[in-house]
Amino acid sequence: MTGPPPTDPPKGTSGTRADQAPDQPTGPTGPTIDQPTDQATVIAAVPEDRPDNVSLLPVRRWPEPELDDPRTSDVDEWGRSEHMRRLARAAYDPVYRRWFRVEWEGLEKIPTDGGALLVANHAAAIPSDAPVIMHGIETELDRPCYGLADHLFKSLPVVGTYWARLGGVVAHPDNAYRLLREQQQLVLVFPEGSKGPGKSMRERYQLRRFGRGGFVEIAMRAGVPIVPIAVVGAEESMPIVFKSASLAKALRLPYFPITANQLALGPLLGTIGYFPAKFKLRVLDPIHFDVPPDQDRYSKSRIMDESEHVRDLIQRELYDMLRARRSVWFG
Repeated sequence: MTGPPPTDPPKGTSGTRADQAPDQPTGPTGPTIDQPTDQATVIAAVPEDRPDNVSLLPVRRWPEPELDDPRTSDVDEWGRSEHMRRLARAAYDPVYRRWFRVEWEGLEKIPTDGGALLVANHAAAIPSDAPVIMHGIETELDRPCYGLADHLFKSLPVVGTYWARLGGVVAHPDNAYRLLREQQQLVLVFPEGSKGPGKSMRERYQLRRFGRGGFVEIAMRAGVPIVPIAVVGAEESMPIVFKSASLAKALRLPYFPITANQLALGPLLGTIGYFPAKFKLRVLDPIHFDVPPDQDRYSKSRIMDESEHVRDLIQRELYDMLRARRSVWFG
């Protein structure tokens, strides 16, 4: 027996029975826009001028993983690496304790929290005071210390990178402000600039002018104290016998020194080897300014007066420490 003859499908159903759900479209059009997907967000790319008979093209966008910190190393925004600082402290500690035999006086006056601007005299053809101060603060107070220096260090290949990894920052007011005001860090600055380490032997411990007092204005704007530090010993660690102005100009350096170390140890070893001068450092009382921070302008005369005051304080302490010193090598 045969069943009833088939009936024609209703018009407009394209061969699909009215009681059947149409199949999902297949082929290049892919799933429909409301078809569920696993973990992916489907976004339809719809051209503005698409014909009405063209299906939407779905685009899959997988969710991006959330990262707490996208950095893969311990290098901070200034280029400092705590891993490199640990290595440097381990390598430099014998020099600090056995070669320079560093002694501190008044180290407790440096704040253990909050921002502060450390201001010290500067000396030695290749300055030896900055690593001594930074190492002492980090090992004794367990606080990081950032050192401001001329852009020259940053521009040197390889040296500039290692200098930044060890806590060096380009001496710019904006950098100092962010470190002091926003991040509440200890910042070391030498207001004499390159004039300090460029002094000859006969000029040692005679402080040069402290610029235009920019360090005072930064401390006022950041609302932090200035902590003066007098350093004895750096002048004798690498004293300058002669300076060549022509070589300094040709190499675009602030000065080109011929040191006693080079004459005694040879040009290579004398460039990297310091004499074992005894280091003594005296921390003076912090100087607070009774002015509100973040002002648009500060008195220029007040800034210059405070700058000269800080310079005079350090100079007097240096003379007092030199009078009490019995030996360059033993203190």
